Amino acid sequence: MRLEDVLQKLEKMSNPKAVESMARYGITPKRAYGISIPDLRKLAREIGKNHLLAQELWDIDTRETRILATMISEPEKVTEEQMENWVKDFDYWEICDQCCANLFTKTRFAYRKAVEWSSRDEEFVKRAGFVLMARLALADKKASDEIFEEFLLIIKREATDERHYVKKAVNWALRQIGKRNIYLNKKAIEVAKEIGRMDSKSARWIASDALRELTGEAVMERLIRKREKDDLRK
Repeated sequence: MRLEDVLQKLEKMSNPKAVESMARYGITPKRAYGISIPDLRKLAREIGKNHLLAQELWDIDTRETRILATMISEPEKVTEEQMENWVKDFDYWEICDQCCANLFTKTRFAYRKAVEWSSRDEEFVKRAGFVLMARLALADKKASDEIFEEFLLIIKREATDERHYVKKAVNWALRQIGKRNIYLNKKAIEVAKEIGRMDSKSARWIASDALRELTGEAVMERLIRKREKDDLRK
């Protein structure tokens, strides 16, 4: 499918009323067609993987062309240069989260960029670092506990950032790591308690929200069941 074909399809699928409501949820692209994520996924499946088309779509700079680009790009062809160029374009939370989930998490640079971006000053670059941590904790079943223990140290270091979209991502990463297994649950709870003692409103919120979930009955029961299943496989 050519770029012109995709743009014609997006135009036909556009929903101006949806565009009007996006701002209430912090979705503030410069231009948007108002197309839902499920509908974009259907279109992405129709197009198929196409790395060059993805780059063309990203350069168009609308909400839908950029999200679609993250869906059809080929992770194995993504370079560090591309990741750095795209992350600099993040200017609201949805494109950050969609790009990390759909594409960046699946690249060979994901762990390195999670660490690098977590110390950057730009709000949505920094958010991307922690979104990567959260997504990797969820998706990479084979990763070692040691990797996520290193992430916990970074989470503690950055917990005083008061910016809304950064602290929400820091909290997300902390909770997701703490839900991987019993061992990391214990480590995440320890870090959350340390964060809670910091003289920072952001840190206290991150800690209290994470502890509420990580010490909750639902999470503990699930992790115990998971451990029992893992023991049976040994």
